[in-house]
Amino acid sequence: MRFISPKTDFAFKKIFGSEQSHDVLISFLNALLYNGDRRISQLEILNPYLAPRIRGVKDTYLDVKARLDNNTSVIIEMQVLNIEGFEKRILYNAAKAYSIQLGIGQSYSLLNPVIALTITDFEMFPEMDRLTSRFILKEKDFLIDYPIYDLELVFVELPKFDKAIADLETLADKWLYFLKHALDLDVVPESMNSVPEIRQAFEFAREGNLSAEELDELQHQEFFIQDQHNAIAKALKQGKLEIAKQLLDILDDEAIARATGLSLAEIAELRRSSKRSPSISLKKGGEFNSSPFLRGAGGDLDNS
Repeated sequence: MRFISPKTDFAFKKIFGSEQSHDVLISFLNALLYNGDRRISQLEILNPYLAPRIRGVKDTYLDVKARLDNNTSVIIEMQVLNIEGFEKRILYNAAKAYSIQLGIGQSYSLLNPVIALTITDFEMFPEMDRLTSRFILKEKDFLIDYPIYDLELVFVELPKFDKAIADLETLADKWLYFLKHALDLDVVPESMNSVPEIRQAFEFAREGNLSAEELDELQHQEFFIQDQHNAIAKALKQGKLEIAKQLLDILDDEAIARATGLSLAEIAELRRSSKRSPSISLKKGGEFNSSPFLRGAGGDLDNS
């Protein structure tokens, strides 16, 4: 039995945002927002999943919107790529969901709270060890809470979750393990199979239950995500190589490796390439300033 990764936009919305996902989403939100307490008993999914998806959605994002039984709105999103402007988009969407509740002339007292729950597949706050971070409005200097708690941003960073299957204790542990490792599993672990809503989520994630169109869209999104990861990795490595080039005449190979994270073999190849293709720049007055590898015993190159 194969399961799809719940971390793609398409799969996340199918599992948590389908018309049949109410019990799954209630359990998931109770676990991540309320420490497993059954605070939510009913909800309405406001933008249910529809299949097949329209091609081209690969470079957008799909969230799940729900209204709880206390009229709180929750925006749930799985974010795989750390793209520019992501933090602003989360804040914008929460503020927008809050502001559009009122019609012309309606009282502000009718506004209901909004929670934006974002699960990231990257570390968003590396300076903190906490898996879950919650942000509300506070006074800047004295950190006094704003009188109402109508806007809350909740972030769960998957890379900080490192529990093994034998160490799962809470309902949140089991849901996070599902998000992070469903793709690696062949069967539903016994400890997770005992939770009806998680068992149902695994059934939604079973590859055999997807249509041909859904499988095609899923593969399309996975290719897109992998291409983006590769592009980011290439850009980071290129930046490290440029830094290493500047250090070749200053530090030894081991020091450069520690400073850049490049391997000794990569630095050795960089030295060989530098010797084969020395740089030449112009001094003031038009004289050539060659690299040391092109200088003879007499100094600069003869440019006559």
